[in-house]
Amino acid sequence: MNHHLLLIIHLLSATIWVGGHLLLCFAYLPKALKEKNQHIILDYERKYEPVGMSALALLVITGIMMAYKYGVSIEYWFQFETPIEKVVSTKLVLLLLTVAFALSAQFRVLPKLKTNAAKLPEMTFHIISVTIIGVLMVIFGSFVRFGGF
Repeated sequence: MNHHLLLIIHLLSATIWVGGHLLLCFAYLPKALKEKNQHIILDYERKYEPVGMSALALLVITGIMMAYKYGVSIEYWFQFETPIEKVVSTKLVLLLLTVAFALSAQFRVLPKLKTNAAKLPEMTFHIISVTIIGVLMVIFGSFVRFGGF
């Protein structure tokens, strides 16, 4: 697939993924905390999840395809030797952190949050963490344009 097309799909997917988390973080989360109403978060998650998870899947697929186009195949992941390897490897570490937070939220926090608003602070930590990680991934990805870091 053409590199430019991959980049466009990657950037649109990042817009959906990170934008959705920024919206959650800055619009829905403050209201849920103020009202102590976990259903504001749960309703947003229910609506956003199909779109957000599809965007995340596209991000992973296009990110891996672009890494290969830059010569960073799987045997170079986590090597941190060349500037592009550093970008790819850093983004993969951040992706693994995102997966860890997602699994924690899905299997540990969300089931309890459904019936207990006292879990809002823990969910807040997850939301803010994934949002920061997403923004960092966008920032680090922008370094590819300059040859890495």
